[in-house]
Amino acid sequence: EVQLVESGGGLVQAGGSLRLSCATSGFDFDDYAMGWFRQAPGKDREGVSCISNDDGHTHYDDSVKGRFTISSDNAKNMVYLQMNNLKPEDTAVYYCAADRPSIAPMLCQSDLGVDYWGRGTLVTVSS
Repeated sequence: EVQLVESGGGLVQAGGSLRLSCATSGFDFDDYAMGWFRQAPGKDREGVSCISNDDGHTHYDDSVKGRFTISSDNAKNMVYLQMNNLKPEDTAVYYCAADRPSIAPMLCQSDLGVDYWGRGTLVTVSS
């Protein structure tokens, strides 16, 4: 059974930091591109940051460049998103995603056809 389980969301003040984690199982982690998407109320789900597990190549949406860092631990089948200098506009439900064949930039372009999703974790940034 494929599982992607996010954790680490919560309430934080603007300027603060959070670290999201995604624990995965049930698929060949090394063969997938992994990503973090988010969906704010009333908006479409968007790709925030993605990583290609085969070569470590990363991709970031312009809105988070310089503030967010994605990483993965292939030995533990984990993906992380370090979020610094959080802004109220970062408030959203954050989802972990896995897809193949894919590379980081392609995965982050669209949420259509993604192989696997987690259930999401809520991040709320107060002003």
